[in-house]
Amino acid sequence: MTSTAQDAVSETAANAFIFGFPLVLMDVTRAVLTNTPRPTGKQAPVNQFGHLRKFPDAEFRDVVSPNADTLYSSAWLDLSSEPVVLTVPDSGGRYYLLPMLSAWTDVFASPGTRTTGDDARSFLIAGPGWRGEVPPELHTIDAPTSMVWVIGRTQTNGTADYPAVHEFQDGLSLVPLSAWGTDYQPPVDVPLEPGVDTGTPPVTQVKDMNSDAFFGRLARLMTANPPAVADAPVMATFESIGLVPGAYSPPPEIAAEIAAGARHGLEMLLASATQPISLTPEGWQQLRGLGSYGTRYGMRALIALVGLGANLDADALYPHATVDGDGHPLTGSHDYRVRFAAGETPPAEAFWSLTMYDSQHFFIQNPIDRYAIGDRDDLTVNDDGSIDIWIQHSSPGPEREANWLPAPAGPFNVFLRVYRPGERILSGDWRPPAITRVR
Repeated sequence: MTSTAQDAVSETAANAFIFGFPLVLMDVTRAVLTNTPRPTGKQAPVNQFGHLRKFPDAEFRDVVSPNADTLYSSAWLDLSSEPVVLTVPDSGGRYYLLPMLSAWTDVFASPGTRTTGDDARSFLIAGPGWRGEVPPELHTIDAPTSMVWVIGRTQTNGTADYPAVHEFQDGLSLVPLSAWGTDYQPPVDVPLEPGVDTGTPPVTQVKDMNSDAFFGRLARLMTANPPAVADAPVMATFESIGLVPGAYSPPPEIAAEIAAGARHGLEMLLASATQPISLTPEGWQQLRGLGSYGTRYGMRALIALVGLGANLDADALYPHATVDGDGHPLTGSHDYRVRFAAGETPPAEAFWSLTMYDSQHFFIQNPIDRYAIGDRDDLTVNDDGSIDIWIQHSSPGPEREANWLPAPAGPFNVFLRVYRPGERILSGDWRPPAITRVR
């Protein structure tokens, strides 16, 4: 085989790795998060909800960049045998969203306040190719894959709001279509799936796969979770390395090149995660167009790697800052201010918050147990209508403490979370103001 031919095989294998990474990672994540006999919070058996009942605190280390705005309700659906009916109670005006991710990590539906309103309703979620009679009281959602991840988020206005949010969470239910209308109870003591590694992070498990394991799993998964029609051109190129939905049969004479190409694909993906993101003039970075990737395979894989489960822009935007307005890294050795001019707070149709993280993207222990601050807090407003948020390690004093976001002593970063962003921020007409050093 010529060096040119070897390079072509390696390139195809690298492209196939990046293409398939989100699907394989989703499946490993599903296996880990559903391998439990009954719901435990972050884990739940297939077709059952697991609910987080409280905000993470400074001791929480399960996931990076946790939030203190919403309580999560998560469910993995298996639609391969029949549809599942999702019932949502009346939210009483409380903002919620239930984005549904395909096995390829695209958000194909997002029931909730923004799209379907706050009234009680039930949805029939059907997998690819399902044909059947739909009860008239159900709203049909067609899923493009048999594997679906529902990542629900319910607005939570502080710890005192927990009981009301728990009541809403408990009203969420999943029922197989064949049991719809009966006194269905989800199974308990569900048998565990043998051989599932629940101790190693899913991303690490996928990184450690050899090319045969990775592409073999990818091929099997593509049967029930078919690539999109738009993927046909790139799928045609993968046939040369023996990769098609349902089967992986690599020609033995190019096995070494395939293995090298898969490793190179992983290296390219990891390298992309370290690339700087362009900043706004005020020093903020923001990825756009998440949750719907089309043929942007590199972006889809990158977001799966660093932020699996990303929302659509229309549901939430998360501008991120690691530097102040002058481009200097944020650190608790200095004091900062974020000033929102009168009428210029983040244009959120639901709510917004500014959340503090340490250099490892975790919450920080602080004397007032405050990890985020936003429009649901009793903020002090200046005489001219502007609002100052004080970001610093030590208290800014009693007269400013209502607007204080405590920082660690060392490096930190902040996320501005904007839920149901308005047109001004979606269009780019509004940008977060600079974080200004005041000491």
